[in-house]
Amino acid sequence: MFELTQEEFNSLRYQFGTLKRGEHPKYLPYAFTEQGVAMLSSVLNSDKAIEVNIAIMRAFVQLRKYSISNNILFNSMHKIENKFESLKDLVLKLIIQEQKPKNRMGFITDCSEK
Repeated sequence: MFELTQEEFNSLRYQFGTLKRGEHPKYLPYAFTEQGVAMLSSVLNSDKAIEVNIAIMRAFVQLRKYSISNNILFNSMHKIENKFESLKDLVLKLIIQEQKPKNRMGFITDCSEK
């Protein structure tokens, strides 16, 4: 179990709405880790506690799956972004080369420049 930071608490408040009663709590709330929930369930030995524990553990499993899939997606997007940057740099080099004045070929006389 650990105490939430003010930033974490504010984030949760904005996600779930604000409380009408006790809008400005004196103390920050506590949250359980996955291991904390497992330890708590070993102490509480009722049908309701077991049912709630199973639901919470399933939520942790879903969060872990979401986190892993989100991480895979992030890594894929990062690779695509790097490839895009390389492609953008290459296109910019080609554009700069295309904009450079080309040297005229052949014999140049004073008459041919006019």
